[in-house]
Amino acid sequence: MTLRVALTLVAMAVGQAAFADGQPLTVKLNNIEHDRGTVRVALFSDPKTFRKADQAFASSESPAKTGTVTLVFDDVPAGQYAVMAYHDENANGELDLRFGMFPTEGYGLSNNPKVMGPPAFEESRFEVLGDKPSEIDVDIHY
Repeated sequence: MTLRVALTLVAMAVGQAAFADGQPLTVKLNNIEHDRGTVRVALFSDPKTFRKADQAFASSESPAKTGTVTLVFDDVPAGQYAVMAYHDENANGELDLRFGMFPTEGYGLSNNPKVMGPPAFEESRFEVLGDKPSEIDVDIHY
């Protein structure tokens, strides 16, 4: 009977470990200028889909508030990722652009690169390790 109980406990532990295959990723959006609209974050795992919000690995949104807004992605598997975030000031669900290429709302990228033209995955790439939670800061620029 004791062996059966021990085997059951081991099986439960292995099953639980297989279920929790990732770690939390905390994204802090800094320098939010006001509380109108929402802030949106897209997490990308593939350079080919970077900046295509509908093809993001995961996404999240929260009401905007002046200062810093924190969003958490649960169970992010180990790997390389990039984040693109923006302050959707008019809550229309998209980053508004002037002439189709210049953001008119606040935006930011992981690693806070200075970009000229469309940002690249490589400039914003960071690593999520499989054994501990990750946290990144993204500065929002207006």
